[in-house]
Amino acid sequence: MNKISPSRTEQTQSPLAAHYQKTVLSNGLRIVTEEVPYVRSISIGVWINVGSRDESNENNGISHFIEHMVFKGTKNYNLQDIARSLESVGGYLNAFTSKEHTCFYARALDTHLTKAMSVIADLVRYPLFDEKEIEKEKSVVLEELKNMEDNPDELIHDYVDQHVYYKHPLASPVIGTANNISHFTNRNLIEYKRKHYLPENMVVAASGNVRHESVVELVRKYFGEKTSTTRSHRRNRGPQKHRAQTQVVEKPIMQAHVCMGTIGCSVKSHLRYPMLVMNTLLGEGMSSRLFQSLRERHGLGYTVYSFTNTMSDTGNFGVYTATDAKNVDRSIELITKEFEKLKATLVSSAELKRTKSQLKGMMMLSLESMSSRMMRLGGSELYYGNHITLDEIVRKIDAVSAGDISETANKFLQIENFSTVIFKPTASQHTNGNA
Repeated sequence: MNKISPSRTEQTQSPLAAHYQKTVLSNGLRIVTEEVPYVRSISIGVWINVGSRDESNENNGISHFIEHMVFKGTKNYNLQDIARSLESVGGYLNAFTSKEHTCFYARALDTHLTKAMSVIADLVRYPLFDEKEIEKEKSVVLEELKNMEDNPDELIHDYVDQHVYYKHPLASPVIGTANNISHFTNRNLIEYKRKHYLPENMVVAASGNVRHESVVELVRKYFGEKTSTTRSHRRNRGPQKHRAQTQVVEKPIMQAHVCMGTIGCSVKSHLRYPMLVMNTLLGEGMSSRLFQSLRERHGLGYTVYSFTNTMSDTGNFGVYTATDAKNVDRSIELITKEFEKLKATLVSSAELKRTKSQLKGMMMLSLESMSSRMMRLGGSELYYGNHITLDEIVRKIDAVSAGDISETANKFLQIENFSTVIFKPTASQHTNGNA
């Protein structure tokens, strides 16, 4: 009988975070749970610390393609079994791939925890990658790519990323390219999965009416504690600056789309919380400065918002708006004006208090969703190696001062550091739209 090294377990209790526990198996696989006893549902996810930033130009899109392919059949479940496994009992099964992570997750009644774990474990550990299914799924993903091309408000963010993360893997789209997708093989998928789907790269996160011991027992049953002989992949450092550019792309659309982006901060930066507050103040919701300026005072468009994305060692910040082609320059001018105001003048105590309340309220409301709790739990473990409680987040938001906002604005809102992408209606579309 093989001797298994004892795992490590940590426990914390917080009124806002329910009952949190963590266990690390001897092979490095981490299990984090948050027991919420007053609900009847569970959300469980298996997170793998791999995404599009871990790809090369030649295999860009393979993380996302593997996410698709595992649903096409595994050692113990065929395609129909996977589709019906949780839907037949009112739950659901899904997955996503981002620039840094891949996650397979399920939502179900608490009585179906074992079934959820069984199916997700098979997706992660035993996908078949059947050649015929690979060829069929290529067509599906290529259609997904075409769908993105037909949604300029989403596509434009990929264009901006190409400039913000210039010549770095983060510049590449998560979905990949049509050429790469068309050439993926069974061997490519197996080799990439073998390299990245390692126990030390995985986190199992569960929220809802779950007992930690039950989840640990199921993980041991379906994942085991065997240590991998493959060495974990080491990521390249994220870009800290980029070459600002302006790109104008003509498209057969009726409205111009504008997106401006620059390098932001990482999840571990001391400016992360000032950045969150600044982003909320500047472009989150109807009360934000950008919304009030561009839409309410000047009537230049229906949609305008700012955004910030934080990753392990870098991030981005930007603004998006959609407007008539003749209003593009005016819109950019007004956005820039809001940047300058935020850099030059300290935020009033009343506006700062209101913005913090908005941000904290949105975070607290998200805790009513077990899926949101599970996402926060898994992401926190991958980024920090521990659980960041809502109490702690609230304290850090409350600690943000007007001076912190000014520092953040002066560091990140330098217009000369922004890349701007404009999707402009073709001349015929613009003429027809104004006929």
